[in-house]
Amino acid sequence: MQARPEKPRIAWAISGSGHYLEECLEIVRDLDDVDLFYSQAGEEVVRMYGHDPKAINKGRVYRDRAASSPPVGLFYRGDYHTLIVAPATSNTVAKMVLGLSDTLITNIYAQAGKCRIPSIVLACDTEPELDTPAPDRIVKVWPREIDLAHTHKLRSFEATTVVETPEKLLTALQERLDETK
Repeated sequence: MQARPEKPRIAWAISGSGHYLEECLEIVRDLDDVDLFYSQAGEEVVRMYGHDPKAINKGRVYRDRAASSPPVGLFYRGDYHTLIVAPATSNTVAKMVLGLSDTLITNIYAQAGKCRIPSIVLACDTEPELDTPAPDRIVKVWPREIDLAHTHKLRSFEATTVVETPEKLLTALQERLDETK
C-alpha cells in the first residue's frame, strides 16, 4: 500500500456510464487532490469514450481487479475526506441502496459510510426521459421506475448527497471542500 498523503484527499469513483462522463472527467482534471477508483465497467467505458484511464489525473488510480477490494483500507486509514461517485449507473445506485458491496465502487461507498466520510453521487437515472451520449451519437433513454425509485431512496441515506447534473455536482463538491478547510 502506498504512503499516506499529507492531508486527506477526494476519492472519485467512476462506474460504467457515458452519461455525464465527459463533464465528470473535466472536473477531475481540474482537481489536485483526487484519486480515481474504477469499476470494471467504468474502466471499459472510459476507454470506449477515447480516454486513457491512467492519464486522467495526477493522483493514484485503483481498478476493480480483486475480490476483497483492498483499497477500502485507505478509507479506514484516513486518506479521504470525501467520496464522489460520478457518473453512477443505475446498477451501482441499486447496489448502494440494497447495501451490496460486491464491486470496488460499492465496497468503498459502504466503507466510506462506515467511516462517516460524506459521499456525493451523480446518479445517471434522475428523470423519466433523458438524452445521453453514446460513444458515437446522442440517444434517448427512459429510465425504469425501479431505477428512479433507487435514486430517490439513495437521497435518504446518511452522509450521502445525490445530485442530478454536473453543475450541481460541482456546487456540492465546492461546499464539501469549504467544509474541509
